[in-house]
Amino acid sequence: MNKRSLALLAALGATTIYGLNHTIAKEVMPTYIQGFGFIQVRLLGATLLFWLVSFFLPSQRIDTADWGRMLFCAFLGMGINMLSFFKGLELSTPINSSVLITMTPILVFVFSAVLIKEKLLLPRIIGVVLGLLGALVLILFGNEVRADAPNIPLGNLLFMLNTAAFGLYLILVKPLSAKYNAIHLLKWLFLFGLVMSLPITYKEFNAVLWARLPFDAIWRFGFVVVGTTFLTYLLNVYALKQLKASTIGVFTYLQPLVGIGYTIAVGADAFTSTKALASVVVLAGVYLVTKRYETRD
Repeated sequence: MNKRSLALLAALGATTIYGLNHTIAKEVMPTYIQGFGFIQVRLLGATLLFWLVSFFLPSQRIDTADWGRMLFCAFLGMGINMLSFFKGLELSTPINSSVLITMTPILVFVFSAVLIKEKLLLPRIIGVVLGLLGALVLILFGNEVRADAPNIPLGNLLFMLNTAAFGLYLILVKPLSAKYNAIHLLKWLFLFGLVMSLPITYKEFNAVLWARLPFDAIWRFGFVVVGTTFLTYLLNVYALKQLKASTIGVFTYLQPLVGIGYTIAVGADAFTSTKALASVVVLAGVYLVTKRYETRD
């Protein structure tokens, strides 16, 4: 199997884990832990795992010129991205998160057009507009009365912030992922993210009644730390070495399919007409943005 095929499998694996994560993580919030506290669990666990594995690899020096970019990538990918997603998941629903996270390739294209001057074509511009309209449908008309989703509109807005931060992270981290070993890169990104997030996450982390957690909550914590955090970031960094950032973004097509399917299967959410309409409009936008077009010079 060639490197591109392995990279595609890595991206597929990461996307599948992300899709399952929407419901698996939601089931413990806010009953056992709140969103920001959960992020400290993620960052602390993943930081320990990446540093532990790095001791078994040849050491690698980080160039002085790269520390600034690395800090900013940690701020986006391990700070804003994670904090906004998990607080959004605490406030909103798994299907809403599954749909809105699909905006990633649209925002990757927008940032690419601004930062690396990717060509603007009319169908892609229409795709961006459709994606934003679909997101607005969920934000403005997707409110429900649910005990486990106390502020769905705010949660949906936080999903949009999460998607924007992750889209920009994918572009900015690519030069670093091509230059450094994935483990050594991620051990620093997660360490920086942990330190940056600590003032926000510590209060909710400290409020958890750790001695009273049932096994159903503990295995979900483990899935989020080992699967959603450790494995997915490792798989994404490996995939980015071989694939374009926009290609990685295409795999979020599968997130709503996996996420919605699993959520409905376990009875954690209902697929309403509003959510269905938003899903169709957002996915139509993603299709237009990620489709290859022949251009004439």
